[in-house]
Amino acid sequence: MQQDTFLVTGGKPLKGELTPQGAKNEALQIISATLLTDEEVTISNIPDIQDVNKLIDILRDMGVKVTQSTPDTYTFKADAVDVSYLNSPEFTNKTGKLRGSVLVIGPMLARFGQAYLPKPGGDKIGRRRLDTHFLGLQSLGAQFAYKEAENAFIVKAPALKGAYILMEEASITGTANILMAAVFARGITTIYNAACEPYIQQLCHMLNSMGAKISGTGSNLLTVEGVTKLHGCHHRILPDMLEIGSFIGLAALTRSDITIKNVRLDQLGVIPALFEQKLGIQLHLLGDDIHIPPQEVYEIGRFIDGSVLTIADAPWPGISPDLMSVALVTATQARGSVLIHQKMFESRLFFVDKLIDMGAQIILCDPHRAVVIGLERRSPLRGINMSSPDIRAGVALLIAALSAEGKSTISNIDQIERGYQHIDKRLQAIGAQIERI
Repeated sequence: MQQDTFLVTGGKPLKGELTPQGAKNEALQIISATLLTDEEVTISNIPDIQDVNKLIDILRDMGVKVTQSTPDTYTFKADAVDVSYLNSPEFTNKTGKLRGSVLVIGPMLARFGQAYLPKPGGDKIGRRRLDTHFLGLQSLGAQFAYKEAENAFIVKAPALKGAYILMEEASITGTANILMAAVFARGITTIYNAACEPYIQQLCHMLNSMGAKISGTGSNLLTVEGVTKLHGCHHRILPDMLEIGSFIGLAALTRSDITIKNVRLDQLGVIPALFEQKLGIQLHLLGDDIHIPPQEVYEIGRFIDGSVLTIADAPWPGISPDLMSVALVTATQARGSVLIHQKMFESRLFFVDKLIDMGAQIILCDPHRAVVIGLERRSPLRGINMSSPDIRAGVALLIAALSAEGKSTISNIDQIERGYQHIDKRLQAIGAQIERI
């Protein structure tokens, strides 16, 4: 099947307001958690993006009743889940294309005592191990096996029992899976070195509203007292902080006048500081909005001793690895130099060859580190033909294309649309010249 391509005419400042979509990473966890109860769960601010829609389709196929009341509000009722569907070729095919499908393991194991999951797909950004998930579930009493012939994981647990779990890494999806399994485990479960991103905090709030007993929300030490049943609830998903960061980078690189509405500033952590203090971008915080005025020059900061700044990803409250691609492309037209250190994924910086072809001054040191020498707008980027390798690199290339002189084509935009809702139409509304071909 032929994929759509974006034809982008760049070099034109944009002007207007953008409202961020619901958070993709939170949505995948929250939707999976609806499997924990046979009562209705209503979720609002669900983004209309491919990865989320695929997960909703998987739940429908499993027997979950799904109704949509507004474009972003769905009600889920998992009172007739067909566990046998997990062994079907259809389930294997669909989950193999979606890494977020790994999040059904925890709730299925907790409620039905078994889960089956083909090795999930997703971005090709390097190794993304599932050991953390399975080691935690094993501590709760689960038994798992990997069927090499089927490239699938089988997990079983007639009964889960609370345990002390020291996670080897602060994995967001690993924490979510263990947390969802632990709500039905007998006794007390302690999860140490847990991820504490807003996504996990939101999952804790939702589960507690359903009758779970979770304490320590917002910290890396979660305590779960097992219960026997959860009931329904209403939950609203946060604005997507990664999209907010992407829009800030877009505004700076294209010299645009953009206001990002309803951002939930209290949940953005270090994101405003990343762009304002490290990359020198002027931000006006107006209530719960962020206004980025047109800026001819923005200057990368330095360390106190005057040495070249390093921007590195880290577990929350550090900088999300998903924002490193945007930070890198934003730095290409700044004044100054910066070392971008992408610690988590070893293939995520390989898209910089496209930026180099566009005229950016970047030295790729190794799979994890790149030095960006800002052009200070002395030489604009130029349009080229390119392909989107993953969600975040794809949107970084789109931002670069919108700032570049001339026309660019971006193929494989399916990758971008896995994480960004109607991105072409929303940017067209503020003056972007993007054509889908």
